[in-house]
Amino acid sequence: MKRKSPKPARLPKTKRAARTQPWHPSAWQVQSLLLAYPDDEFGRHLALARRVADTLPDPAVARPLLRFAAHAEQTAPADLTAAYVATFDHRKRCCPYLTYYAYGDTRKRGMGLLKLKQAYAAAGWRLADDELPDHLAVVLEFAAADPAEGARLLTEHRAGLELLRLALNDDDSPWAHILDSLSATLPALAGDDREAVMRLAAQGPPEEQVGLDPYASSPVFLPDPVVGGPR
Repeated sequence: MKRKSPKPARLPKTKRAARTQPWHPSAWQVQSLLLAYPDDEFGRHLALARRVADTLPDPAVARPLLRFAAHAEQTAPADLTAAYVATFDHRKRCCPYLTYYAYGDTRKRGMGLLKLKQAYAAAGWRLADDELPDHLAVVLEFAAADPAEGARLLTEHRAGLELLRLALNDDDSPWAHILDSLSATLPALAGDDREAVMRLAAQGPPEEQVGLDPYASSPVFLPDPVVGGPR
């Protein structure tokens, strides 16, 4: 007999509106570039990120980006790539896919991914074939293009983002700087948000108790949470 699927973690929709500053899209674009897989274009992206970070008016946003840039510039490309894979591909606690924190690997995650794709489509924004809609680098790129809707999506996933930030800081990962910078552009955690983070940290995302059909056959709906980001 099939058991009922567990309910997804309740990540509250914050009542605090995100106060988007005119320079937030620039910060989100830099964060997106630095959270992407460090491919052959990463050096160029890193130089651009440093130039933009130098112009950001809030030190809490700019300084972490400059710290990461300094680390990346002093690290051999092969070593940086290996560190990225070890961090984001092999550790579920550092999962960059935002719907994972709300739904884990359950069938309901498919609807969360679909809603993201619908939000992108409504804004006239189309994903590349190799991009998954809930990867943080993708969400940040969208936020840079559509700040109002992007801020809403980021704030909606505030608890999951905080858990990722804490996990990266616990691992002393250089990418923790990027999450520190992002956090400084979002509403502070309070009340239900803090409780959601504590619950996620203690219990983890929900697990599916039954088969994943009808979404299991589609990588668009159920990406592996420990596969690296956009390449």
